[in-house]
Amino acid sequence: MLGSEIREELITRVPLNGGHLASNLGVVELTIALHRVFDSPSDKVIWDVGHQSYVHKLLTGRRDRFTTIRQYGGLSGFTDRSESVHDAFGAGHASTSISAALGMAIGRDLSGGNFHVIAVIGDGALTGGMAIEALNHCGHLGTRIIVILNDNGMAISPNVGAFSRVLTRMRLDLRYEIAKKKARKTVTFFPWGKGVWSISKRMKSSMKRALLPGAMWEEFGFTYVGPVNGHDIRELEAALIRARDFETTPTIVHVLTRKGKGHPPAEADAATFHGLAPSCNVAANGPSYSSVFGKTVSKLMKENEKVVAISAAMLDGTGLARVSQEFPHRVFDVGICEQHAVTLAGGLACQGYIPIVAIYSTFLQRAYDQVLHDICIQDLPVTFALDRAGLVGDDGKTHQGLFDISYLSSVPNMIVAAPKDEDELQHMLYTSVHYPHPMAIRYPRGSGPGARLSPEFQVLPVGKAELLKDGGDIAILAIGSTVHPALGAAGILESEGISCAVVNARFAKPLDSDLILELASRTRRVLTVEENTLSGGFGSAVAQLIQSSGCTNVTVACMGTPDEYLGHGPQDLFRTMLGLDADGIAERARSLVPRVSMRASTLNEKTPGL
Repeated sequence: MLGSEIREELITRVPLNGGHLASNLGVVELTIALHRVFDSPSDKVIWDVGHQSYVHKLLTGRRDRFTTIRQYGGLSGFTDRSESVHDAFGAGHASTSISAALGMAIGRDLSGGNFHVIAVIGDGALTGGMAIEALNHCGHLGTRIIVILNDNGMAISPNVGAFSRVLTRMRLDLRYEIAKKKARKTVTFFPWGKGVWSISKRMKSSMKRALLPGAMWEEFGFTYVGPVNGHDIRELEAALIRARDFETTPTIVHVLTRKGKGHPPAEADAATFHGLAPSCNVAANGPSYSSVFGKTVSKLMKENEKVVAISAAMLDGTGLARVSQEFPHRVFDVGICEQHAVTLAGGLACQGYIPIVAIYSTFLQRAYDQVLHDICIQDLPVTFALDRAGLVGDDGKTHQGLFDISYLSSVPNMIVAAPKDEDELQHMLYTSVHYPHPMAIRYPRGSGPGARLSPEFQVLPVGKAELLKDGGDIAILAIGSTVHPALGAAGILESEGISCAVVNARFAKPLDSDLILELASRTRRVLTVEENTLSGGFGSAVAQLIQSSGCTNVTVACMGTPDEYLGHGPQDLFRTMLGLDADGIAERARSLVPRVSMRASTLNEKTPGL
């Protein structure tokens, strides 16, 4: 059986490479049915987020490369238009599929085309405001698209919110179909019954409103089909054919699936099996930054009852799951609603509370206007904890946190900080909740260098860097995860006779201008290092500071990520490729010190054949 074969492939391969297992196991039959009823790539199938597209990849000519999924140079863990013509739309963030599908459908209609457009969206992604906006617009236009609502009651963690409650009632209560059949049987029993039934659309509509929340979709302007058993191929195909053959209206097909279906461990614990790390991962040096963040927030809440925390459907990923159990009334999971999360924090701040908003760096991009307009214009004391900042690894270009220094540093009133290790993270958080302005603290995925956590919090002076090592030949200014590699580079350079100063910048904004300009004027050579795009980043700000200060004859070089989207692969591999490890930083610094170049030239002259 094809479904069993696919599940065996998923269960065998995904734990080896890491990736999304439970969500893909849950859509095996749905994906098979979609490809039987529709003709991809002529018909456009759009997978929301794209993390549940592994079965789709297996069925569209990529099985021979499936062993490379999420590996450097291999298949993406998400849909990618450059990878296959069957990937109609690339995605790695939630709630985009209906908007994209509507755009494609409008383009089809304007061009006189006749293909089908299908958006597959999970009930978790439906919590995102963008999905509701797209439903509203589509219902208004009446454009012919098909929306498959893959309803399993979960995003990564169990869903929250009013929509979740509505869908739960729809999953558990099929009274509408039963009541409709009984009503028809009863009415048609009477002599005049068939005539009555033929004019009973209003009565039927009222019954649906009373018994089935599915009428909500019809109020949006959609024809509703379902609920459908998402693990019954025949039932799925019948529902999809029915939806396919509607000629004039947008359609919702409500499919009930079980996340992790067919693999008992994943069915029992879908949250853990949502996203797996590769089985070959080396054990971490210590606790992850996320877990240190969670423990720190717990301590801060114990010390101050005004501290609250907000997550956008990422309690587990951000380290807030245990905090929410300890303080259930002060931790708010708002669903996949980053915009709402940020403005909610602004409202709490206006009432004297101290909000900590924990969002992955890549996802805060979705709430940029709220950061700028609702928080920073009003200079509200909100802390943004940006997990997964910098190179994230196997999730690839849709998840790389390489832009936050640039997009936040341009906003007035915003402080942008990054800790060199786990201990400094807890001190930065403590500093932020006592600071009367917005502050963003970025930190990487995974564990840090293994720093011992201080038992007492310390207030760090905002805008002040830390001179870790002095030197006279060159100054390396590093921030966040690049600080320890910079120290390693300094050790290499010292062994070659190069005196190297190393600064833990701590703050990308404001810069410690006094220390930076003193080192620049003394060493005449400055090298900045960051895990952020060079465009508008920390190094750019340092170069601008030195240039505008009138400090002359200073060479400034910047290391970071190039002006392009980086794909998927191990974090350390990218750090080596980009020169952001100790050897790469030492090599770049070495090139800036003239006497090293002279020494190498002299050595070449004296050593034949070198």
